Amino acid sequence: MTPLAEFPAADRRRIRGVLTDIDETLTTEGSLTSEAYAALEALKRAGLLVVPVTGRPAGWCDHIARMWPVDAVVGENGAFWMWLDRQAGKLRTRFVQSDAERADGQRRLQAVRAQVLREVPGAGIASDQPYRLADLAVDFCEDVPALPRDAVDRIVAIFEAHGAQAKISSIHVNGWFGTYDKLMTTTLMMRELFGVDLATERERYVFSGDSPNDAPMFGYFTHAVGVANVRDFADRMAHLPRWITAARSGAGFAELAQALLAAR
Repeated sequence: MTPLAEFPAADRRRIRGVLTDIDETLTTEGSLTSEAYAALEALKRAGLLVVPVTGRPAGWCDHIARMWPVDAVVGENGAFWMWLDRQAGKLRTRFVQSDAERADGQRRLQAVRAQVLREVPGAGIASDQPYRLADLAVDFCEDVPALPRDAVDRIVAIFEAHGAQAKISSIHVNGWFGTYDKLMTTTLMMRELFGVDLATERERYVFSGDSPNDAPMFGYFTHAVGVANVRDFADRMAHLPRWITAARSGAGFAELAQALLAAR
């Protein structure tokens, strides 16, 4: 990972959009700072495409798509994307699975939930679970005392034993039934919603993140940027970002935004 300060100005000047994780990339210790929110707004005002790509639930994404300075939001690790259709005056959602597939997944996740709570002491179901439509989020440090690494690994193993995918974020283990992830849905969204073929245009877009569920995005984007706290999970990732900020969390995202805007 190379310091962000070495990101060439000519390459920064060519960036057309910013895709970003939320938890501990935009937020700092669970809170969205004015600095990070202002950075989002400044990027949007400058004409860049801005899209959060998050593990957070549909209920949160409804709010984000409506009220944040963003063009769309990918939620629940790729289960859907939402955007505010300003011409029609309504929020729209594009799911990557059918209603029947999501209902079957939710049914099967109940067995996972029961086993996790039975076998992993201290684990909890995420407080935002009632607002989810496709996945199960197991809390290992947001509203419960932080669990040791072997307990987090056990949660992942339980999901996988049931045939589900499992991804570790900075606060949750998210699991679901299906082949999608943040990367697959982001590439589909960019093509369908914005007419962008990331296979040929990926150098024109930045992705910023901090944790293992961002690893596929780090591996795909030429100009992936990790906020400094990505180092906390570096040994758990198959792919690391090319660039890394000096500051952690929301301050690191603001550092990235400033670097992009300064080059324009």
